[in-house]
Amino acid sequence: MKRSVILVLLFVCSFSFSNAQIHKSNSQVCDALFTGRGEIYFRFKLNDPADIHRLTRIISIDNVKNGEVYAYASKKEFLDFLDMNYPYQVMQHPGTLIPANELLPGQHTGDSPETTWNFYPTYQQYLSYMSGFASAHPDICRLDTVGTTVQGRLILVLKISDSVNLSQAEPQLLYTSSIHGDETTGYVLMLHLIDYLLSGYGTDARITDMINNTEIFINPLANPDGTYHGGDNTVYGATRYNANNIDLNRNFPDPKVGPHPDGNAWQPETQAWMAFSDNHHISMSLNFHGGSEVFNYPWDTWSKFTADDVWWQFVAREYVDTVHVYGPSGYLTDENNGITDGYAWYEVNGGRQDYMNYWHSCREATLEISAVKTPPTSQLPSFWNYNYRSFLNYIDQVHYGFSGVVTDTVTGEPVAAQVFIFGHDVDNSQVYSTLPAGFYSRHIADGNYSVSFSAPGYFSKSVKNVNVTKWNNVPINVQLRPLTYGINESVIRTTLIYPNPNMGSCTMILPELLNAPATYAVINNLGKTVVSGIIPASAREVKITGSNLQPGLYVCKINCGARVYLDKMMVSVNR
Repeated sequence: MKRSVILVLLFVCSFSFSNAQIHKSNSQVCDALFTGRGEIYFRFKLNDPADIHRLTRIISIDNVKNGEVYAYASKKEFLDFLDMNYPYQVMQHPGTLIPANELLPGQHTGDSPETTWNFYPTYQQYLSYMSGFASAHPDICRLDTVGTTVQGRLILVLKISDSVNLSQAEPQLLYTSSIHGDETTGYVLMLHLIDYLLSGYGTDARITDMINNTEIFINPLANPDGTYHGGDNTVYGATRYNANNIDLNRNFPDPKVGPHPDGNAWQPETQAWMAFSDNHHISMSLNFHGGSEVFNYPWDTWSKFTADDVWWQFVAREYVDTVHVYGPSGYLTDENNGITDGYAWYEVNGGRQDYMNYWHSCREATLEISAVKTPPTSQLPSFWNYNYRSFLNYIDQVHYGFSGVVTDTVTGEPVAAQVFIFGHDVDNSQVYSTLPAGFYSRHIADGNYSVSFSAPGYFSKSVKNVNVTKWNNVPINVQLRPLTYGINESVIRTTLIYPNPNMGSCTMILPELLNAPATYAVINNLGKTVVSGIIPASAREVKITGSNLQPGLYVCKINCGARVYLDKMMVSVNR
């Protein structure tokens, strides 16, 4: 017996010593590889396709081709990767792949926008051009700062609209590029697109109509610390990660994995975009990347399809097929001839695309626009010629489907309401009308739909036989009737609810004693009573228990006959 115990202890000690030696060896490997740099680029053969689910949470996968994985890693990430015992090959970093003399910034000065975008601007030139656009076209262009980076550089966005200082009943579209700092093709193309739109306003009928009826937001550079890692005067040496060596496109809350899928705190850049998304009602968005040539649509984190998978394929094919007409043979043909749903390519957790789709009712896709991440400046005009028609087509798509304004039947004021399609919407695919205009926009494939409009404190309303066809919009303006409609306002009283927010159970305190029995009800945002009961006479408070209530906003209503008590209750997601 003692002999067996001794042998086991010797085995355990030997195993622990062996692991310690391996870890020490791996640390030494990392020390050598990461001397003077914060990230490396490498590749390896995938032993088991199922490993991708673990690998995508350890390293930043860049591409998967023919069973071979191309990836980036910080020192910490690579140390975790080495524990998986995969043979690997460190490759030249994409940010230094093209010689520096082919990435030199153009010799352009002043604040005037350039019409020949065949150069990578310095960081200061970039700031100058963005402010120059706004200064030259103040009636249709406004410069805003989304936030600042780890190193204090500015994350800028231009709003282009005939209502540049207002939020009107119009769809909002966002173009954003280079969240991976070494993927810079979209950076220059977005500067070119800004110039093209502003120059065409008032002279080109299509551009003029587009700006008059759309609120367009363009962010050419989402990760300036990464792009100008080699210094403000060159994009040579650009990195994928931000200055904290974190992949910003793995740093967003994930609908499957949770709020911190990469195990890191939200970066300043991530927080800035989350705040921007909270403060705007972006209906469609396109996020420009590089390293492949494919239109990637949601989901990235789930194997299941979105509710609007048919629509996504249609929009993706329109973009790509147009490029195939004007681009060279073989361009934008990766995966399924240029399109793919993200998970079918490889799984990504914490991506911005899924964050925007799941939490902000936005239709955002990822466009991998060039196989070479930072191509020579001489090639930039060609990429523009291949893609600019599709840029415009994508903006046009923001107007198709059905849309309108939701208002209050009594006051006529705009209402923030949920727009839900029966038998269709799942996984937060519903959209919302938002204030101050009460406007909503629902993009969807051809078909006939039944739609519900609902808001806390209002009776819901259904609209049937909404017939949607390609490249058309069905206007549906809806008025919602308040739950208090027909009740004299003088008999309405409010209560005190605590705790609020809660997890489905709370106490309502009335402002006075009840003289007779009354009824209470908890009403969801569809106008449906989900909890109800009777309150005895002489009561002053009501205990409400709704442990099965879904997170969201509810209206609590007590009807005493002579008076009605109304208040709002928030059920928290933290259970």
